Amino acid sequence: MWRLAAVVVFSLAVCAHAQDYEREQRWAEQTLQTLVVGDAVKLAQKNGHQFLALYTQATNPRGAVVIAHGRGWSPDYDLYGALRTRIADAGYATLSIQMPVLPSTAKLGDYIPLFPDADERIALAVEWLHAKGYRRIAIVSHSLGATMANHYLIRTPDKAIGAWVFISIINGLEDMFRVRIPVLDVFGAQDWDITRVGADERRAQIQKIPGSQQVVIADAQHFFEGKQDELAQVIVAFLDRALGASAKK
Repeated sequence: MWRLAAVVVFSLAVCAHAQDYEREQRWAEQTLQTLVVGDAVKLAQKNGHQFLALYTQATNPRGAVVIAHGRGWSPDYDLYGALRTRIADAGYATLSIQMPVLPSTAKLGDYIPLFPDADERIALAVEWLHAKGYRRIAIVSHSLGATMANHYLIRTPDKAIGAWVFISIINGLEDMFRVRIPVLDVFGAQDWDITRVGADERRAQIQKIPGSQQVVIADAQHFFEGKQDELAQVIVAFLDRALGASAKK
């Protein structure tokens, strides 16, 4: 009897953390219906699942950026649509990817079992950009997407990533001694408490990494409403320094 109970408990735990592919598909359909700038790309995972990515080319690109969105959103939602187009306009091609999603009722902690899936998605995005000829690649990530990017960077042997931008990260940084590339910690002065409270500790951690910095954008909130242009400018300036302003691809 106890074996049956254990199986039931395990099954419920797995179901509780199962990805919501239907929600992801709805996001994809809504995104494609309104897509004006950029091209839709489908990337295939080992389990056969294909996820949406939005590729936006840049004129005479100085590099490329993988954009990872926050909890439960899509690669073109609000801030992410603004970043993928503004950064491309400024000279860096962007590939904004669909990160794994759960039902809207899921809590932050429920996403932890999905971090390996997020790792695979980021790796596939980097591989796709590399195949397009890009050699200077950065990750720009927001909120939970930033925590997922942190998880990826400290576990991958891939040297293809040259810089990392984390925007309004909602958890503390993990094992930053493993990160050997310049990082930008940027958040809003009116950001969520969980982001602002950890700012001093994060600054102390990234100061040990050459070329890294922390920037606070005045009056900005978690999704940078009315401040997206300023955010993009800060990111591009950092990328120019970290990847090389005169470099091509």
